[in-house]
Amino acid sequence: MLDQRRTTNILLLIIVIPLVFYLLKILSFIFIPLIFSMFIALLFLPLMRYLGRRKVPKFVSIIIVLLLVTGGVMLGIELIQLSSKEILASQSDFFPKAEEKLADLRLYLTDSFGIEIEQDTNVIAQLFQKDNLGSTIGFLNSFLTGLLMTIFFVVLWLAESINVHNLLNNTLLKQKHTSIKAFMKIEKDLIKFIKVKFLVSALTGLFTGLMCVFFDVSFPIFWGLFAFAINFVQMVGSFISVILLSIFAFVELDPTSTLFFFILCITMVQVTFGAILEPIFMGKSFSINIIAVLVMLMFWGFLWGIPGLIMAIPITVFIKIILEQFPNTKVIASLLSGNQTTLD
Repeated sequence: MLDQRRTTNILLLIIVIPLVFYLLKILSFIFIPLIFSMFIALLFLPLMRYLGRRKVPKFVSIIIVLLLVTGGVMLGIELIQLSSKEILASQSDFFPKAEEKLADLRLYLTDSFGIEIEQDTNVIAQLFQKDNLGSTIGFLNSFLTGLLMTIFFVVLWLAESINVHNLLNNTLLKQKHTSIKAFMKIEKDLIKFIKVKFLVSALTGLFTGLMCVFFDVSFPIFWGLFAFAINFVQMVGSFISVILLSIFAFVELDPTSTLFFFILCITMVQVTFGAILEPIFMGKSFSINIIAVLVMLMFWGFLWGIPGLIMAIPITVFIKIILEQFPNTKVIASLLSGNQTTLD
């Protein structure tokens, strides 16, 4: 009888897990803003509690938080506008130089490897063809929709219309003490992760922009913002930032020691903040196995694309804390943890 029940449970698990993943995929337009908003709400929970102790009405506290979030979004938009103006102002200087380098590259590939590339193909101009306009508008539409849904869910989280503690208590963790303990652990770790990641990403973006200014590489504001944003993608982001900026610098700088030292400097920025300071700030208790990081990045990236890559590690932390609450799943939680390997 016991074996029969165990077999039934395994079969149900085999059926339910793919179904859950399928729902996460097709309903991503709901789940992505929902989880993003949960992280934002967790970040502002200490402020909400502080205002509550000061007898500030909850709706006033929510308005204050929304104003802070709006201020952050407006600051980001302002930086993007500055970056756009910077690119447009330098367009006449950069693009001819890029086309000249591309022409040299075509000639080198033809002479050395016999690879023929059409001479009339303007690679840079293709980026601005009208055919790409529709996809750009579609992206902006999806982004604005996701932003509005995120703000809506933030209000629900902060107003406790959606309550993580009650949700855990009524579903997965049906013991009040256990659910409180798990929620406090989730809140503490995720707030720590978000704060440290934001600080490290901001410093990475700032120093990347400064390196561009020092070595006279165009668009320092843009590259600083890019390094800041891509750094939220664990491990992979640092690599992408260095590779793309190195390729860009190849156009800007002559292939001499200047180019070498620039690549060395931006690499050192990523290593200093991402591989040294970030693990120190995170602490040993927050460590996750390097293999688990790669697997989760691939899984959530496949499921939700770029938002999945950004949220992969916080979601992993959430899952790990939940698994630690059950004796039967502590082994899986320990596999996700890495005593020797920390997040880079």
